[in-house]
Amino acid sequence: MSVSSDVPDAPEAPEAPDPGSSGTTAATTTSSAEKPQPASRPADAAPARRPAGFGALLVRLHFYAGVLVAPFLLVAAVTGLLYTFTPQLDQLVYGKELTVSHTGDSTRPLAQQVAAARAEHPKGTLIAVRPGSGDTTTQVDFSLPSLGEKAHTVYVDPYTGKVKGQLTTWYAETPLTTWLDALHRNLNLGVPGRYYSEFAASWLWVLVLGGVALWWRRQRGTRTARRLLLPDRAAQKGVRRTRSWHAVTGLWLAAGLLVLSATGMTWSRYAGAHFGEALDAFSSHTPSVSTSLSTASGAKTAGSGTGKTVDPNAIDGVLKAARADGLSGPVEIAVPADAATAWTVSQTRNLWPVGRDSLAVDATTDTVVDRVDFADWPLLAKLTRWGVNAHMGTLFGLANQLVLAALATGLICVIVWGYRMWWQRRPTRADRRAPLGTPPARSAWRGIPSWALATGVVVLVAVGWALPLFGIPLAAFLVVDFVIGAVRRGRTTTAAS
Repeated sequence: MSVSSDVPDAPEAPEAPDPGSSGTTAATTTSSAEKPQPASRPADAAPARRPAGFGALLVRLHFYAGVLVAPFLLVAAVTGLLYTFTPQLDQLVYGKELTVSHTGDSTRPLAQQVAAARAEHPKGTLIAVRPGSGDTTTQVDFSLPSLGEKAHTVYVDPYTGKVKGQLTTWYAETPLTTWLDALHRNLNLGVPGRYYSEFAASWLWVLVLGGVALWWRRQRGTRTARRLLLPDRAAQKGVRRTRSWHAVTGLWLAAGLLVLSATGMTWSRYAGAHFGEALDAFSSHTPSVSTSLSTASGAKTAGSGTGKTVDPNAIDGVLKAARADGLSGPVEIAVPADAATAWTVSQTRNLWPVGRDSLAVDATTDTVVDRVDFADWPLLAKLTRWGVNAHMGTLFGLANQLVLAALATGLICVIVWGYRMWWQRRPTRADRRAPLGTPPARSAWRGIPSWALATGVVVLVAVGWALPLFGIPLAAFLVVDFVIGAVRRGRTTTAAS
């Protein structure tokens, strides 16, 4: 995501007036004899190469997008890097609650563990239980109206039935993970903060693809795998070396950054809503089991009364029925609101191969009344699940975390190198200073064929509708850029007359 133009590093000759900027003034009416002659170019200096048409338009878009979007991407990269290692941080901070020091040969009945948690936390409604196994504790969730989406989680040693502690959690996440998650998604600012992350994700793919295209075009005539994929170590210190590291690193990171951009938008505020509508249109939403205990004829199954309270002691029979039906690995048991609703038992394995089978159990008869297997999910739903897990670093365990850390670190370096290029190429002459460096020339769209321009407008409108925080800023930039260009052309005309 370069913030420099595509002009090579040869000494710059005085530029002709930009169609969108002030050029001729009353002071320029002096004769050529009175003007100081520019220093001659070295004989071996190549003429400055100016991109035209699509290339010039791409340079201008990449330049301004890099300047304006890179700070948001930098924040997303830093906060994402912090979130990447939350499993290790959780073990370090909450090891007492999450793990047991000694494992036994057998665990206590789950109902006893729930009773111990209830004794420790007498208030609230029992909503979910995640049975412990190995060295992990059993987690028992209680909801309270004052907590909203959060819950009080009591951690119980499954081998002794003793309570290890309790925390306020959000969808089973510890307070530390919840805080880092919110920091990455919305800077802990709530709904207003979500715009930052959606803005960054909506523009990341544009910067990545634009940077790859620019680097590919720059290497034309001398394009080899080495020149594309390895930095130019022979380049002297300066913008050439910085650009080489910026572009090559971005090229190596391109595929991973595109995945992060796409998966990050799936649960964003506006783009995520459109993504959900697309899943609905293709009937590809994540399926769920039916928890209704009504039979096909509309009558209730035997023993399932309407409005009766749920008996927590039924949880052992529910888990036994789920295990007998082939539901293995770590699971979460969702407790129904009343006895007229089935209990839900769902796998929670995020590590590859992902285990997300779920079934509904009638607690009065300990029979499975409905089942949905991950293998039967629609393809788009599976891809979404895999993408979310990969984005969060849970799909491939530690390897996934290391890849995410490398992507975040690499993106930080690319951004820093991009601003370093701007600094190295900034105009230093008193009459040519610019707060954002010398931007690529305006009116690049005039060199694009009309059919390509019309197609591009249609595509941009469609993409802008699907990704509002890409389309709205782009439209705002075009309006401001047009107004500034018109004002400067007016000044030029006035000065010339």
